[in-house]
Amino acid sequence: MKTVCIIPARMASSRFPNKPLAPMLGMALVLHVWHRCRLASGLDHVVVATCDEAIADAVRAQGGEAVMTADTHPGCVDRTVEAVTKLYPDLADDDLVLMVQGDEVMVTPQMIESMVEVYSRTKAPVVNLASVITSAADQDDPNCVKVCAAPDGRALFFSRAPIPSRWRAQGPVPAYQQTGVIGFSHAFLQTFGTLERTPLEMIEQIDMLRTLEHGYPIQIVTVGVETVGVDTPADLKRGEDMLRADPVTRLYMDLQDE
Repeated sequence: MKTVCIIPARMASSRFPNKPLAPMLGMALVLHVWHRCRLASGLDHVVVATCDEAIADAVRAQGGEAVMTADTHPGCVDRTVEAVTKLYPDLADDDLVLMVQGDEVMVTPQMIESMVEVYSRTKAPVVNLASVITSAADQDDPNCVKVCAAPDGRALFFSRAPIPSRWRAQGPVPAYQQTGVIGFSHAFLQTFGTLERTPLEMIEQIDMLRTLEHGYPIQIVTVGVETVGVDTPADLKRGEDMLRADPVTRLYMDLQDE
């Protein structure tokens, strides 16, 4: 089985323009994601997919590879579809395309390796990493996409609303956020590119709902640690603190001890 990793990134974020090049510990955000992905074992290729020359230039300056894509895609999965079509026309149907959004700054090699293992074992058309939510504030934050799954790990629903409800809970409610670390079989990724956008997807602005609404299963891979997707400028400080404390960061950066 071949496994390729695509990191979609664009400058025109409505909530945080130009965020891929925002500095974190002195390095552009998207470069942290690229470095952390390339440390994972089992990946045959890691490439950044972008519609912005500034992002491509930054990646290439670090020795990475970038592919240019259209600037009209409604979501990151659609950008990934174009990149894979351009770069990998000979992938087998069951080869794995791992998409890691360019703002998933706390992705770790271990998370990626878990995703590859679950896909290899289940051959689910889609696998999606979900990380634990430890605060009610994060669960209530619409920038944090929540996911509920069945006991066997099948995704039931994604929402920007706080799910599951805490309304009648007698104690802490286990809650998980969807991360932008999603694996697709090559066959399903091509199918996704042909599916019409769906009502719940457009209401929630969560593209994985397109998959569920068309009847395809998603396997959730949960991790018991927090992650952060940098959605707003306020997330930068939180992300920097988490990066500094994470031992993976020291594998590609020389951090001065404070």
